[in-house]
Amino acid sequence: MVQEIIASGCCKLGKNEYLRASSKNCRTHVGLSRISTSDAHGENSPYFAGWKVYDQDPYDSVKNPSGVIQMGLAENQVSFDLLEEWLCGHFKDSNWQSYMSNFRENALFQDYHGLQVFRQVMASFMEEVRGGRVKFDPERIVLTAGATAANELLIFSIADPGEALLVPTPYYPGFDRDIKWRTGAKIVPVRCKSSNHFEITREALECAYREAGKMNINVKGILITNPSNPLGITISKSVLEEILDFAIEKNIHLISDEIYSGSVFHPSEFTSVAEILSSRGYRDSERVHIVYSLSKDLGLPGFRVGVLCSYNNRVVETCRKMSSFSLVSSQTQGLLAAMLSDSKFRKSYIETNRKRLRERHELFVDGLKAAGIDCLKGNAGLFCWINLSPLLKKPTLEGEIGLWNSLVYEGKLNVSPGSSCHCSEPGWFRVCFANMSHQTLKVALGRIQSFVEKQKRTRSSSRSSSCF
Repeated sequence: MVQEIIASGCCKLGKNEYLRASSKNCRTHVGLSRISTSDAHGENSPYFAGWKVYDQDPYDSVKNPSGVIQMGLAENQVSFDLLEEWLCGHFKDSNWQSYMSNFRENALFQDYHGLQVFRQVMASFMEEVRGGRVKFDPERIVLTAGATAANELLIFSIADPGEALLVPTPYYPGFDRDIKWRTGAKIVPVRCKSSNHFEITREALECAYREAGKMNINVKGILITNPSNPLGITISKSVLEEILDFAIEKNIHLISDEIYSGSVFHPSEFTSVAEILSSRGYRDSERVHIVYSLSKDLGLPGFRVGVLCSYNNRVVETCRKMSSFSLVSSQTQGLLAAMLSDSKFRKSYIETNRKRLRERHELFVDGLKAAGIDCLKGNAGLFCWINLSPLLKKPTLEGEIGLWNSLVYEGKLNVSPGSSCHCSEPGWFRVCFANMSHQTLKVALGRIQSFVEKQKRTRSSSRSSSCF
């Protein structure tokens, strides 16, 4: 059972080897650091536990057709062929030749500022993803090994251990690791509700701020994801304005994680916080920081390319120094600089990727509707926020985990329960649709429909039995 895996603390080492993090198996009691003994990483949450179940029994249409389908991983594989085509077609072009001719220089490059040409290209790519409505200064860009490192560096720069960030719920489960684990910072949840489609309100922000005060916790900032993970929706311009005004009034920071900004189905529906700053003449901009990555929009999580763009000079300076602990390989920078310098490819990729994600989303939502499942109306991202509360035996956290357990072991579908995203309303789940082939998605939808029908029959049978 999934609960047993969570409790065991198993971490896969090899094909059939496991490290059990249980003190009763330790023969010695040598003292360890706070980080080593902390549970703040969040690895024991259902979000990560489901991955372990999948790793033990992964679906393969030929080798293991009854295996678990991974729908808990937000990867973008729908446009990977475009990257492969570019690599094959441009292997000998001028950009690639230039990259190869500078092999020695790149191989010996260790400056934590990163390659200047790559920072310039990243600034241009970020501008294009946002429809050319904003400008980014390459000198304000700090390169990191993924968005995880970018968020952590920001926390180290703006908060001391014990201080906190306000984070609207539901939020990406990895934030518990990124924000809290090594920094010692805290998260104070901003409770958002399904009754208004989980929109962030001034009232919810004020409530969370007051709660922090009651606990004598000093709030240093707000962290938002736009578009939202796990909701798959963008934050409206008016709400962004309100969030920024709140940050200014409380004299705190605002971190806008925009790693899905290029995965908005219709670009006009996305507003970056950078646009708000520009419209205000960059007043109070020193409190605003933007995080970006190539893991989602370009589908390259393994390349570990993250970007931190801060409007605070001291934060840029501090994060750049600290980035020496999470550098991006100069070879990776060189290769991607060559690829993203190709303006024709860049434009085509962004447009095609948006179109494919939109079509994949529509296909998935139609399949959910056919199974009788409602979901939050989304306009971005690689996932849907679906409502399975009608299938809960009890409208509780235990009821949600029980249903998730059935989904994983009976339905053979690894999805993320809302509780792992700190959603306060039981029955919501994040389900990813872009990390698999079209054929595998059809198999997954078939399993979802069969699972729902079985659950309804079981509940109907239980009600009938209770009448006698």
